[in-house]
Amino acid sequence: MNKKIKLPPLLTEFGKIFSAAGFKAYLVGGAVRDMFMKVPAHDWDVATNATPQDVIGLFKFVVPTGIEHGTVTVHFKGVEIEVTTFRTEAGYSDGRHPDSINYAATIEEDLARRDFTMNAIAASLEDGAVVDPYGGQEDIKNRLIRTVGVAHERFMEDGLRPVRALRFASKLGFSIEKDTYSEIFKPEIQKKAASISIERFRDEFEKIMASPKPSVGMKLLEETGLLSIFIPEFGICRGCVQSDYRAFHKFDVMDHLLYACDGTPAGKLNVRLAALFHDIGKPAAKKITTETVLDGDKNDGSKKVIETITFYNHEAIGEKITRKLMIRLKFSNEMTDSVCHLVKEHMFHYESSWTDAAVRRFIMRVGSECLEDLYDIRLADMYGMYNEPVDIRYSASVALLLELKERVEKELSKKTALSLKSLAVNGRDLMELGIPAGKELGRILNELLACVVEDPAMNCRETLLNTAKSLFQGN
Repeated sequence: MNKKIKLPPLLTEFGKIFSAAGFKAYLVGGAVRDMFMKVPAHDWDVATNATPQDVIGLFKFVVPTGIEHGTVTVHFKGVEIEVTTFRTEAGYSDGRHPDSINYAATIEEDLARRDFTMNAIAASLEDGAVVDPYGGQEDIKNRLIRTVGVAHERFMEDGLRPVRALRFASKLGFSIEKDTYSEIFKPEIQKKAASISIERFRDEFEKIMASPKPSVGMKLLEETGLLSIFIPEFGICRGCVQSDYRAFHKFDVMDHLLYACDGTPAGKLNVRLAALFHDIGKPAAKKITTETVLDGDKNDGSKKVIETITFYNHEAIGEKITRKLMIRLKFSNEMTDSVCHLVKEHMFHYESSWTDAAVRRFIMRVGSECLEDLYDIRLADMYGMYNEPVDIRYSASVALLLELKERVEKELSKKTALSLKSLAVNGRDLMELGIPAGKELGRILNELLACVVEDPAMNCRETLLNTAKSLFQGN
């Protein structure tokens, strides 16, 4: 295994400041792992035998971000570097924070407290010399996630670690070492995991959503039972059959949701969450009807019974379920509203026979700012039906979606009034006509907007004022 690695010049320069003052400093954590994997590192974490007070004395700009745990953040040449004093930890009675933290003398003692071998490698800032007491390089080479020391002890120290193991497997495409993985299923580990704060789980859940194939991490969460602890709403989706004689779906609701999530663009968390939740209301909405028909495969007049599966109104049910679980997971109001809106609107059914006014009403209902996200959801829904990309050359559904997108762009280019703000009159104009402020004024403004959506030529001041008079007098 490597005895030295080449560090970026900035870190070498950073390390010289420690060396000149008689201290040792090492690059640790994910950045070292990423270097061995030959992928770009983004965050720099440094471990040192200098105390936080020593570090504050060495640099001009230091923020005491976690000084009670021996951590400060140094701003060095435009880069934030988190610096933590070598430490050991003892007791985790709350399943997260160590009951006591003691400064350690060596980097080896510090590495002993870390979660997985791939994260327990250090590189000296002085010369790039590698310290790897637990075989982390070998595990990275073998694409294996293994705890430092005994898995049971590591997981009982911090209930988040089992979730992190699954997240790393999803993000990196690694396997989890069998003894490490089997430990996650044990009741005491499950109980410890259940004790973590919902915010800590949500942060890991978001990172699973950001992985190349979120379905990998989600299936691991499901298989280990951790998913039922934090998002129990998914339980009823497993085994909920969708396919009937029409063969619209290959998978049950659960797998369809997971594969739809895989079919979304990376980096759009709201879209990935909406794809993951878009059909979560199906089990509650499911209805099966039977019908006796002639058996077309036979010519003897015999009959057969066919079943038709429907999920009417599942999008509205799903929106309510999604809002409840998003609130429980403590997502921001903005993210919650965005995801719920996409879930609610994902069942739009466009046909070429739509009038231009119908296209404009669609834009108004969905919101122009949500259109691209909604297109992404529709494509992800198609992907999730068979767990593979749709061949756009032969897909009538994609052809219709592209046609809708073209018509929407055409309508938006006309800058037709699609909101009250775009009308040629406002509430003050109507009040000058004698229409009192209140519900009646709002009703008339919305009526005017509906008229303009049907006929954009009506959006002129005089026409709208005359129409408003008629609407008010005819009330």
